[in-house]
Amino acid sequence: MQTFAHGPIKQIPTDNPKVYAFRISGRIDDDASEAMAKYMNTVFDETDKVNMLLDLSDFTGSDWDSMLDGDVIQSRFRALSHVAKYAVIGAPDSAASMIGFMDKIIPVEAKAFDKTEETGAWNFVDARPVTA
Repeated sequence: MQTFAHGPIKQIPTDNPKVYAFRISGRIDDDASEAMAKYMNTVFDETDKVNMLLDLSDFTGSDWDSMLDGDVIQSRFRALSHVAKYAVIGAPDSAASMIGFMDKIIPVEAKAFDKTEETGAWNFVDARPVTA
């Protein structure tokens, strides 16, 4: 499968084919959110379980309508059965708190990491970034 890139979302190649990592820089609009959701739905169609890592260190927000797209909603529900571990680097405080809470009630092992804990996040999902 080809590496994903759309607007502010860029896939980070990893040394583990079962780990999907993304860097989000700037603001996410509806098109970028929908494109990533479609990409991950294809991954979920082809793979039983994956780990995910999101680097939000340079994330500035998202448009509200990007959360209401049908593909986005479908990918989030499907993630509950297809994602084993979910790491987020540099999440805003409110999102980090929500991730900690959700880790206790969903079947996905989720953890938020500070920007200074990037190595810990990569260790958590059992992968390393690969640079060209």
